[in-house]
Amino acid sequence: MIEHSAMTPAATGGGAEPAFIHVNGVSKTYESNSGDIIAIETLDFGIGAHEFLSIVGPSGCGKSTLLMILSGLLPPTAGLVVIGKQPVNGPYTKLGIVFQQDALLDWRTVIQNVMLQADIRGLDKAAMKLRAHELLRLVKLDGFEDKYPHHLSGGMRQRVAICRALLHDPDLLLMDEPFGALDAFTRDQLNIDLLRFWHETRKTVVFVTHSIPEAVFLSDRVIVMTPRPGRIEDVVTINLPRPRRLSMRDMPEFAEYTRRITSIFESVGVLREE
Repeated sequence: MIEHSAMTPAATGGGAEPAFIHVNGVSKTYESNSGDIIAIETLDFGIGAHEFLSIVGPSGCGKSTLLMILSGLLPPTAGLVVIGKQPVNGPYTKLGIVFQQDALLDWRTVIQNVMLQADIRGLDKAAMKLRAHELLRLVKLDGFEDKYPHHLSGGMRQRVAICRALLHDPDLLLMDEPFGALDAFTRDQLNIDLLRFWHETRKTVVFVTHSIPEAVFLSDRVIVMTPRPGRIEDVVTINLPRPRRLSMRDMPEFAEYTRRITSIFESVGVLREE
């Protein structure tokens, strides 16, 4: 049976896990010469420790804006984000961010790209190099440490970007459509790889995607957002067993979740058949 409900700041994720992140009344308005643009409006929800939470919504609904607010790189116009017990009033450093474009530096090797975090943060180089090698092994890129980005496929480059984001062992991983530019086969493989990695590291993950099946496959819960100004229309709890397998996409329960989320978008006018 599908479960769905509006989240409150005290919500927990993934079952019994306590809330790790609280988003309380968060709104963001951008000023422009032609008038203010309300990107997101009065968002209230919680994210459980170790939860895998996906956010789906139409283009322009404020998904990326929300990630930037969670990271502390963009201040909200109203409301507050609390991570752990600390209000976010500036850049939150215990996180990693992965974007749709990998943004690898072409003149640095794979291992040097992963080590960029250590260079910027002034971390112990010897310890971080050992961790970099371990991360590359986990994503099956051991043996590619001395290759340059132009030697790698798109999927391999995104694996390097994920390793770079996780080098400093952050509590939180924010992912902004990281697989959107990849072909279907590579995207499926990276979904599997990401879930395996998540099971091993138990990071809290906030994952933005336009793909409803991808959100259902990966997540403990899915936030469904309205067109701009972005609001939370519904939250769907995904009660599929873990570990997940691609064959689960053929299950009636999987189809029921995708239909449920699709129907929400139909109800708010994002999807129309006529």
